[in-house]
Amino acid sequence: MRNPVTLDEIHAARKLLAQITRPTPLAWSRPLSEQIGGEVWFKCENLQRAGSFKVRGAYVRIHNLPADERARGVVAASAGNHAQGVALAATLHEVPSTVFMPEGAPLPKVAATESYGATVRFAGSTVDEALIAAREYATETGAAFIHPFDHPDIIAGQGTVALEILEQCPEVRTVLLGLGGGGLLSGVALAFKALRPDVRVVGVQAAAASSWPPSLEAGHPTSIASMATMADGIAVGRPGEITFEVVRELGVDVRTVSEESISRALLLLLERNKLVVEPAGAVGVAALLEAAEQYEPPVVAVLSGGNVDPLLLLRLIRHGLSAAGRFLSLRLRVLDRPGALAQLLAEIAAADANVVDVEHGRMAPRLGIGEVEVGLTVETRGPTHAVTVLQRLRSAGYQIVSSE
Repeated sequence: MRNPVTLDEIHAARKLLAQITRPTPLAWSRPLSEQIGGEVWFKCENLQRAGSFKVRGAYVRIHNLPADERARGVVAASAGNHAQGVALAATLHEVPSTVFMPEGAPLPKVAATESYGATVRFAGSTVDEALIAAREYATETGAAFIHPFDHPDIIAGQGTVALEILEQCPEVRTVLLGLGGGGLLSGVALAFKALRPDVRVVGVQAAAASSWPPSLEAGHPTSIASMATMADGIAVGRPGEITFEVVRELGVDVRTVSEESISRALLLLLERNKLVVEPAGAVGVAALLEAAEQYEPPVVAVLSGGNVDPLLLLRLIRHGLSAAGRFLSLRLRVLDRPGALAQLLAEIAAADANVVDVEHGRMAPRLGIGEVEVGLTVETRGPTHAVTVLQRLRSAGYQIVSSE
């Protein structure tokens, strides 16, 4: 297969973007560097204009449109980041833009897309369904369709991330980045293939929305029936035709990570690096948390976006605390008598744990006469402390029905 994008085209894209995008910084991770026994860096595309790397490819694509096509406007489909990238790029070119988003798209991403100048329309419940509506709109109106990943201009623009990584960390050995449709992975992999073929590039998907592994196994892009992941930015049901061929021909590694690892990664980024990152942008870090020993340092994990709904972030933080063993949820039975609940809470306090939530129920059918079931969410210092809390409760005679 002839590569759809050359190194010269990626360099040309970078020159074009010089006054549009900002070279995003690398942030060093002490905890992950200590865990892996070598340097780990974060490429902070969450600090890019419009909050993600997407503006790179969108700007290149719109710039390269013939003038008569630009005059008819552009249309795109996205769960959020491509939407904002297209909206900003179109406005910078003084081109009208329409963006189709799935029903239920995060409100901050909708508002941001509109603030950059786009008209937002809603269609379907997934990005794939929104893509169909956007293509129909392009046919009806003559607007140029700006695909989120499956176009050479998009791939070239995203590939500029690799050029910055090589300048900022020339000794890099492994690059980890999120994988949805494959635009970022294709561009970065092509650049490294041309400049540093010794560098291992790894695409990471959420296991609950992983269309790439079955596609690579089948030898062609295939669709998955359902997706259920917090990483909505990479929840793409089918790889692109162009991007699939690039990834397959270059033999790029593809890995998947759990929802628990994603939320733990978000928590680490917040606590230790003070970086706000959306779930899709944290999957490379999640891969390190799951299997750090599999990646040769120095490692650069691309934080591809930071556009996260604050309400979702609250839930993600709690999920991350639970996944890290710092929230202990348990149900236990106690005698239904005055002071019994207070005595239970005193035992937990004596174990130096903090009660976050309490649920008190008398109606469970499995309860004996004179018993109540208490559900607790307890804040601990980590997995070891959680075990100590459970041991103390059992030693005090409490019957623990469940714990996690």
